[in-house]
Amino acid sequence: MTKIEKFHRPKVVVIGGGTGLPVILKGLRNKNVDITAVVTVADDGGSSGVLRNYINVVPPGDIRNVLVSMSDMPELTLDIFQYRFDSSDSFFAGHAIGNLIIAALAEMKSGVFEAVQELSKMMKVKGHVYPAANEPLVLNAEFFDGTVISGESEITSAHSKIKRVWVTPSNAEDGHQASAVAEVIEAIMDADQIVIGPGSLFTSILPNLMINNVGQAVCETQAEVIYICNIMTQLGETDAMTDADHVRILNQHLGRDFVNTILVNTKEVPEDYMDYHKWNELSKQVVHDFNGLREQNVRVISNDFLRLEDNGAFHDSKMVVSELMNRLHAASGILK
Repeated sequence: MTKIEKFHRPKVVVIGGGTGLPVILKGLRNKNVDITAVVTVADDGGSSGVLRNYINVVPPGDIRNVLVSMSDMPELTLDIFQYRFDSSDSFFAGHAIGNLIIAALAEMKSGVFEAVQELSKMMKVKGHVYPAANEPLVLNAEFFDGTVISGESEITSAHSKIKRVWVTPSNAEDGHQASAVAEVIEAIMDADQIVIGPGSLFTSILPNLMINNVGQAVCETQAEVIYICNIMTQLGETDAMTDADHVRILNQHLGRDFVNTILVNTKEVPEDYMDYHKWNELSKQVVHDFNGLREQNVRVISNDFLRLEDNGAFHDSKMVVSELMNRLHAASGILK
């Protein structure tokens, strides 16, 4: 790995989706780093799914949350952007205002990538927010029983063991493959650090890496690739999987051992604290397999990364970001 030159502002690319990505971005945004968030576009549930079905727009929900996490706009303005209608109107019910704005701008700018760049300026975003692709993608999964299902929400609700996933354009009649725009690939290749996760392994993280040129760039970049392992297993996705299994799945999907470092939480989640009814997608705490990680030549950083909140288990943004900065410091010898 190349050393980060003196006075160089480190470039950190964070790849993922779901609720985990904004947590890390909030912690990074006040550090002296150049942040790029690469956000999944394969979601088909909730408000995002409805908008996608109406106007075939890239699902905006994950993008909306990332924009808010990196924005310098006043809190009230961000609250309005995040506001979700609770009226009984057959169209507006359940939609977040920000989703509607992103969908409108995507139509105005003839694509979500340019729309997000325009919105980033309006929202005073610190860094860059790049949709993983400029078109909506369909997530496909093959299960160990041979069943094949398409659609992120359908895959999640199947509650069956996933063998592999891949993505296809939602309008693939012309036979073209999913690909990321040049800016995404350039960011990955120029990065000093690539952060993957935390997030749902098969439905938030791998959809990005299964875009051919994204996966290739992550394998070829000189940056350190760091995987933030989930604290809890996810029902129907990663049941009974260890942290080494997570890395093994990632490596198998890209055909090589590309994960350099993993962050794993070692603090035990109190069994009587978790509300499994409220967080019904969670199952049990991820089991550690340090020998399995070493066999894959992965550097292990273990610490108390646990944040208990609202009867759920989450990553402590401050602790995670501190370790990410330590890795940049180790690469440069000069960063604080």
